[in-house]
Amino acid sequence: MALPHQIATTKPRIILVTVLVWMSGLLFALPLIWMFVSSLRTGTEIFSSLYPLSTDLLIPTRITFENYTALLDSPFALSVFNSIVVTATTILLGLMISAAAAFALSAISFKGNKAIFGIVVLSFLIPFDAIAVPLANQFRDWGMANTYTALIVPGLANGFAIFVLRQFFLGIPKELGEAARIDGLGTIGVFWHIYLPLSRSALIGAGFTLFLFQWGAYLWPLLIATDPSMVLGPVALANLNGQFEVNFGKIFAASVLLTTVPMILLLFFQKYFTASLATSGSKG
Repeated sequence: MALPHQIATTKPRIILVTVLVWMSGLLFALPLIWMFVSSLRTGTEIFSSLYPLSTDLLIPTRITFENYTALLDSPFALSVFNSIVVTATTILLGLMISAAAAFALSAISFKGNKAIFGIVVLSFLIPFDAIAVPLANQFRDWGMANTYTALIVPGLANGFAIFVLRQFFLGIPKELGEAARIDGLGTIGVFWHIYLPLSRSALIGAGFTLFLFQWGAYLWPLLIATDPSMVLGPVALANLNGQFEVNFGKIFAASVLLTTVPMILLLFFQKYFTASLATSGSKG
């Protein structure tokens, strides 16, 4: 039981830590707030409040949505749609592949299991940029350039997603699978009816990993999707920089649109994502 003087000493510390946390959070949020406010201004008004500094920097006196309407009427809207299609397909197919691979590496004993898992770990330690150029040449030789298939396939078998799911599956008691087999379930039945229902947080964490890999991809779409109709969001954002004139209002508006989607998903699924990462190192 805490003594009164201990409670009196602890309370100011809690208040101090809370204030510091809120101040740190505000400092991290300031660039995002400025980006959002700037997206509601014309290109000539964005930097007018930087010197001298004033409250107009974060509180606009006049709001305009012309940057967003201009983006919706431009090829950027198609690029965002392409990003949504590619990312959603990658998450659905990638989770199926990653979960099946993780189940095989965690619940099925076979020769070379540890060696294959070592290759999986090595695969996500090698930067994708190191193999992007020769891989793009290979896809062009196969006639797959400027297709959704070329944009999706490299992101399906994600080594980190397999690693996270395998480590989570190792924490599931094998007795559950053995009992299910006694009741007549086969290997696929155990995977589908036992492992997957118990792995919601791990699946969400792995899905978020796949999402971040595809949603923020730049180099691979730049190499393999040169057709304007197949450009993805990050590449379209970079293309907003004109050769002779830069419209910073449209650039900030596009940045807000591309940032809002992962931010909303992280707010909704943060606890599942954190839980999946917390359990990834619990088993070896």
